[in-house]
Amino acid sequence: MNRNNKSSALLPFPVIAAAAGGDTEAMCAVLKHYEGYIAALCIRTLKDDAGNTYSYVDEEMKNRLQVRLITRTLAFNIG
Repeated sequence: MNRNNKSSALLPFPVIAAAAGGDTEAMCAVLKHYEGYIAALCIRTLKDDAGNTYSYVDEEMKNRLQVRLITRTLAFNIG
């Protein structure tokens, strides 16, 4: 993997530090950064009576993971 692509995918440390300090905008940036990953973790498959399968995002699990990310970010000790 190219180093430039890898470093551009990371959250900058000042954003993480600001989010850990309670900055609302920084916390929104953290949530936005992990939005796709959280949605991928929350995909569920449903099968109906006819045997058709459907995929959907479990919103309750998504909300729980977002709250967990927020609480763990706020508990993160910088320094």
